[in-house]
Amino acid sequence: MAGALDGITVLDLTRILAGPTCTQLLGDLGAEVIKVENPATGGDDTRGWGPPNVCDTDGQPTDLSAYFMAANRNKKSVSIDISTDLGQQQVRALARSADIVVENFKPGGLAKYGLGPDDLLTRQPGLIYCSISGFGQTGPNRDKPGYDLMAQGFGGIMSLTGEPDGAPMKVGVGVADVMCGMYATVGILAALRHKERTGEGQHIDIALVDSQLAWLINEGTNYLESGDLPQRRGNGHPNIVPYHVFAVADGHAIIAVGNDSQFARFCDFLGCADIVPDARFATNLARTQNRNALLAVIGPRLAARPLAAVIAGLEARKVPVGPVNTIDLALGSDQAQARDMVVAMPRADVQKGQVRLLGNPLKLSRTPVTYRLPPPHCGQDSQEILAQLSLDD
Repeated sequence: MAGALDGITVLDLTRILAGPTCTQLLGDLGAEVIKVENPATGGDDTRGWGPPNVCDTDGQPTDLSAYFMAANRNKKSVSIDISTDLGQQQVRALARSADIVVENFKPGGLAKYGLGPDDLLTRQPGLIYCSISGFGQTGPNRDKPGYDLMAQGFGGIMSLTGEPDGAPMKVGVGVADVMCGMYATVGILAALRHKERTGEGQHIDIALVDSQLAWLINEGTNYLESGDLPQRRGNGHPNIVPYHVFAVADGHAIIAVGNDSQFARFCDFLGCADIVPDARFATNLARTQNRNALLAVIGPRLAARPLAAVIAGLEARKVPVGPVNTIDLALGSDQAQARDMVVAMPRADVQKGQVRLLGNPLKLSRTPVTYRLPPPHCGQDSQEILAQLSLDD
């Protein structure tokens, strides 16, 4: 079946993670994605962010780092130096046949080459032009560089992450980049809908920091309503108790008690049902106000039980519980396999004959995502794509 975005062409002028996340998602949904890479630098920066790198059939590392492959399937790669007149003509020619342009240069960075949003939208009023940057196209910080770590620091999430008496901590993956790429995708799909109705294109301005501020969600609104700065709580939850990672006899268990009836069943399992009517613990509000006192009661009881017994006992009582899996256990689980969250894509020119990638989580009944093209080598499709161009500017 054709993908939802079959017939849509995306000109991808992005690199690293936020932009490539967006364009890979569009590609998974069926769009043709043409990725422009600078031959003078070896292409996307993340090609050099190894090891690990996929090896060729002679066992030598290629430019397919695992980091690059995480966000660059379903794309064709074209080598173009946009600092040259010819390169600028080539990009404009590619844009003429595109529905969407996505770029993540510094604000104004493409305008000096005649490739900014005003330049291309003047030529193509129906074009959707999405600019991704660290701080956005406006504001006092617009010219500052924007990496995921900087966005996590500026946007406040690091102040909430980590142990209460520890240092601020970034999230373990580049989640500010990934979420910005997802917001960008939503904006592009909304702009496509508007174009269907009116024929009008538009410029989308999205920033890593803006998107990170948006996903402060309850902690952000907690502060806006109370004026109290949220505190780091490690694995604890600001509004629900007990909602935590607990040490058990042979590891750790996640327990998420979302309401009072679940709390009663949880206490029944631990053999401390007598605390359920205690005014300090009878409601979730009371439990949040007496967090430490409650943890002092339940912590030692959980620590004495093995993980399997905790999971079995709480699942039987319909209390949310689960393990803390390492990556191998998570990706190797029967659930991950059943949901196709690991996919293998053939590549005859690499040592193993294939690359293994994380699957797309979207499950569409009529227009499912597809895995058509493995991540490309830098410029591998240049001859095919550039031969089609009419450079009549």
